[in-house]
Amino acid sequence: MNTGPEQATPVEYVADSSTTIDADAALGDPAPPGSVPESRVLISDLISYLERYLEPDEVSRVYDAYMLGAEAHDGQTRSSGEPYIYHPIAVARILAEMRLDSRSLIAAILHDTIEDTAVTRDELVTRFGDDVAELVEGVTKIGQFEFDSREEAEAENFRKMLLAMSRDIRVILIKLADRLHNMRTMDCLKPEKQRRISRQTLDIYAAIANRIGMHTWAQELEDLSFRYLYPKRYKAISEEVRKVSGNRRKTIEQVRETLARGLAEKRIDAEVFGREKNIYSIYRKMQTKHLHFSDLGDLYAIRVIVEDRDECYRALGVVHDLYKPVHGKFKDYIAIPKINGYQSLHTQVFGRFGQSMEVQIRSREMHRVAETGVASHWRYKTHDGDRDAPQQLARRWLLDLLEMQPQGGTASEFLEHLKTDLFPDQVYVFTPKGDIKKLPSGATALDFAYAVHSDVGNHCVAAKVNHEMVPLHHVLSNGNHVEVLTSKSAHPTPAWLNFCVSGKARAAIRNYLKNRREKDAVKLGRQLLNSALVKIGQKQRLRTERKMWLLGKLDLEDWNQLLEDIGTGKRLPMLVARQLFPDGQYEATDDRVPLPIHGAEGLLVTYARCCRPIPGDAITGHFSAGRGLVIHTADCPNIAEQEKHPDNWLDVNWADTVAGDFAVDLRFITRDRPGVLARLAATIAEQESNITNVSVESKDGRQSTINFTITVKNRKHLADIMRALREQKKSVIRVTRRKG
Repeated sequence: MNTGPEQATPVEYVADSSTTIDADAALGDPAPPGSVPESRVLISDLISYLERYLEPDEVSRVYDAYMLGAEAHDGQTRSSGEPYIYHPIAVARILAEMRLDSRSLIAAILHDTIEDTAVTRDELVTRFGDDVAELVEGVTKIGQFEFDSREEAEAENFRKMLLAMSRDIRVILIKLADRLHNMRTMDCLKPEKQRRISRQTLDIYAAIANRIGMHTWAQELEDLSFRYLYPKRYKAISEEVRKVSGNRRKTIEQVRETLARGLAEKRIDAEVFGREKNIYSIYRKMQTKHLHFSDLGDLYAIRVIVEDRDECYRALGVVHDLYKPVHGKFKDYIAIPKINGYQSLHTQVFGRFGQSMEVQIRSREMHRVAETGVASHWRYKTHDGDRDAPQQLARRWLLDLLEMQPQGGTASEFLEHLKTDLFPDQVYVFTPKGDIKKLPSGATALDFAYAVHSDVGNHCVAAKVNHEMVPLHHVLSNGNHVEVLTSKSAHPTPAWLNFCVSGKARAAIRNYLKNRREKDAVKLGRQLLNSALVKIGQKQRLRTERKMWLLGKLDLEDWNQLLEDIGTGKRLPMLVARQLFPDGQYEATDDRVPLPIHGAEGLLVTYARCCRPIPGDAITGHFSAGRGLVIHTADCPNIAEQEKHPDNWLDVNWADTVAGDFAVDLRFITRDRPGVLARLAATIAEQESNITNVSVESKDGRQSTINFTITVKNRKHLADIMRALREQKKSVIRVTRRKG
């Protein structure tokens, strides 16, 4: 029977079994002797707090959730030894401080029930509705699947959680509150587990909190993680802050009073107070800028809160009138907000106190957003119509994640893309129409192209930055005007992954290459199977019934999957051909039908580096699992393996028309003369060839051995290049094609 909140009493549950649930950070290892848990939040405390802003019927439903949670978790304890139910109550209290709605609080109290108790999703739907069940399920870890590694399991959990976020942003608020309470109560865990959880918290949860504007939570998560990861450094910096706080507090107060009087004289209604930088931010700045603690100029800052946007700029004038600004240290995050919706004016000023100090100026609404991010939507009823509101910015980010999700490849790749997108530093650039694009620090023109649209990125060839042509790997700077040039014939290459940094770009490129590889594999597999069928005397078209029979035997659902396996070298075409006709209805033939190589087969035909085959060479093909068909020259020493595994080799030849450039290695014996390398490079360029690699093998004062890797069209092109190089008689003693 449900009991209303007026009858609620703080119930102490005594563990009557040895059950200990390993729920994320707070559970698992036995508590060491003498450990004392954090002060417990009782249900009566939570109910009293909720009565301040929720309707009575909503408070009653929260209490109903508590009754269900207490019953479900009865007998379960945390690592500290306390009853487990105190954890979800504390999580709900953290969310209540953000004035979240009753359904969020119900989901917070029940967030571990599906995972760790006998409560089912259907039961939650029946008692509290679909949205509560969706929230609980979104927070729940994936525990019923087995993964190859802890990293893969964690990556899959994040993928599930973020996809749930895209449907309801409250999922991440509950998860962050859950992690925050776990971090606050982690003293009872072993050091190695504390470090592992803290690293994950710092890399993902604190970064997500910052990304969605939950600045207060982000700072606490950072400091708690830093404390467990580097306890000595944390203690040292904390001690330094304590030492200087007394001296600087008087200075801060003097500046605060001066600014308050100056603003009042200009009839600007303002709150002025000091702000202390959090411990982890101090450490990160010392590390990145290689500063000593005494060199930090923004350990303390002055924050000015005014009524509206216009008064922010009026207050800035007052600040600069009273204190001289530091050149180059002014940032206007009101005109161009940060990617998480943060808005403020930042300026650094010199004072009579002999040190520089940062002053932050923002409106009251901006301050609420800066502190609570997306939670301000519930607490302060922020208007969703504002395109820069945290709720809208977070939703746009999540929509980008949704677009990236099908392209993300493995769970680990998705996590890599997520971490990339969580970089706090941003670059702001302008489109040709004047719109602002926000990209990660270090973003290139290629990242910008994918930020515009995936199709634009897939077909881009170059870009114009501030009306000047630049390559795709050009790194963008704040304020750049960027225009992308595209071509229908242009497509992503694996090399693009080396210079793009945004998760969206990397996911789109990997997805394109994966799809292209699959298409290339199917096409090549079809060619290889047809060639093998001809060899066993089967020249007629395969019947559908025979294909289905083989698929059933191989436990495959799709014929293209079989062709892809052949194309990637996972299955040998001759073996598949024999499996299609196991009774030998067709006699083998001596007809040799080589597979033609056109040079444009895609990613599944590669050219061996040991011999560097080029059009005109006699060639043979070797199957390599995962790489597909590898082409060797017929005189390559490595084809001696052909006799041992004849089914792994295939007859191939060059097609009548071959496209593309092919790498070839040349070795030069040259006279040791000034400028010889430049003359050789000029001669190669004159023959319309490109140098991809060069190295000097030996040098004795009279002669040098130089190795070049160049690109050629065919053997005739190579012969023309070598002839031109041999004519450099003053420099070149001998030039040979290098193999092996």
